Amino acid sequence: MTRIQIYDTTLRDGSQGEGINFSLQDKLLITRRLDELGVDYIEGGYPLSNPKDFEYFQEVRKLPLKHAKVAAFGMTRRKNCDPAADVCLKAIIDSHAAVITIVGKTWDMHVTEVLGATLDENLRMIADSVRYCKSQPHVEEVLYDAEHFFDGFKANPQYAFKTLQAALDGGAQMLILCDTNGGILPEDIAAGVNKVKQALPGIALGIHCHNDSDVATANSLAAVYQGATQVQGTINGIGERCGNADLVCIIANLTLKRGYEMLRPGSLPHLTELSRYVYEIANMNFRNGQPFVGTSAFAHKGGMHAHGVARVSASYEHIDPALVGNERRILISELSGQANILVKTAKYAIDNNKELGVKLRDMVQDLENQGYEFEAAEASFDILVKKALGVYRPKFERLSYHVNVEMPTSGALTTEATVKVRIGNSVQHTVAEGDGPVNALDSALRKAMQQAYPRLAEMQLVDYKVRVVNSRAGTAARVRVVIESRDHTDVWGTVGVSENVIEASWLALADSFEYKLFKDEENANHENTKVRKHEKED
Repeated sequence: MTRIQIYDTTLRDGSQGEGINFSLQDKLLITRRLDELGVDYIEGGYPLSNPKDFEYFQEVRKLPLKHAKVAAFGMTRRKNCDPAADVCLKAIIDSHAAVITIVGKTWDMHVTEVLGATLDENLRMIADSVRYCKSQPHVEEVLYDAEHFFDGFKANPQYAFKTLQAALDGGAQMLILCDTNGGILPEDIAAGVNKVKQALPGIALGIHCHNDSDVATANSLAAVYQGATQVQGTINGIGERCGNADLVCIIANLTLKRGYEMLRPGSLPHLTELSRYVYEIANMNFRNGQPFVGTSAFAHKGGMHAHGVARVSASYEHIDPALVGNERRILISELSGQANILVKTAKYAIDNNKELGVKLRDMVQDLENQGYEFEAAEASFDILVKKALGVYRPKFERLSYHVNVEMPTSGALTTEATVKVRIGNSVQHTVAEGDGPVNALDSALRKAMQQAYPRLAEMQLVDYKVRVVNSRAGTAARVRVVIESRDHTDVWGTVGVSENVIEASWLALADSFEYKLFKDEENANHENTKVRKHEKED
């Protein structure tokens, strides 16, 4: 099978979508998840654009990535500037990324009207920038993004080819043909890629499409059929304006419909999980009608459809939903299925325990009806599994809590939380101030538990997200709170749902504390077992 490389630009191009703002921790979490599934390239950002992107490249080197290569994105040198003195190229080099993607102008109108450069100077800018990046000892690959290639090819094909040749002269190892405005249709994409293949035989090509005409996925597929071996896009198609090509749909189509090799073996059933994980991290609502992974992608409401699919699934389903980790839903009777439950509980080795599987399914279904979502809150799901297994032993018991927010007529807003908990036979009653209700609750709870559990000092909250889950109820609506926490070794998410945002926050916070304590206990037990085994062998 031919392997098609996946180049994910969720962290750069995707973050340019309206309302999307990834924290540094968000970007690192998504990086780890993409790597686990076998994404080939992860574009971390443009190091010069903001301090967060620059810091990302320092932090990502600490991650034990197993497959993905991290790429830094940047533009060609400025006109009439030496590459070594260009601040953009310097920032890219200083990122120490092994892969660099350089974007340059293909469309002659952009060169003269936007850059204000001559056509010949633009060719030198491209070649010089690629060559300079390629000369750096830590750089393994330089990819060239031909911005507005298809528009430029239509306006002035001779010059468009000259820009590609300039990148090759500089040493680019792959040419990425970009439909930057998203206005090209599939047959024109196919014709353009075919012309480049004929003019530059043997040169590796990639495709990068935007979705302004709602055909970015079709355009990407058309390019692959003409010989492109790398597809660029974002998870769920997020991105500037109307978004980018949706890698979720592209991966599913190319793998299942054309037999191309993509991702790691066995990763495709995690595609739905990945899609929802990115939605949660981005604090976005799921797109129910999203092909392959949407909650409505395999939902059947019409009587004829429900009857037909019950007899022969292929009668109204183009693939088995389990292939991408999704599930069939029969609306009205609302059959939930156990596919996602089994995926999430694989590490517990309970797949043969049908009774427990049903119990977990019912618990999850009931909680999801209340507004819970566990895709980005796996720590809360772990606690739920412990409850289902009957091994859950809470580390503390909440007796009461109180949060007071005061705004005096003169002075600053103050928030104070009082927490009363039972730990074993001891009752702790503490008070703490914070920057807000959650921070105050966190501080008060830590103070109450620090003597019994000193390792809680290692834990810190790194993110907090709130979403209304039944907005039609107005001010009485339920809210879902997702909290991300971390210690020296792990990052985990927890969730709480309530009509009261403080209570929802408490539930997520309490789960986070519980998970940290359970995790430390299990790690300690594991280490003790290893020591005893070693002593026995000696």
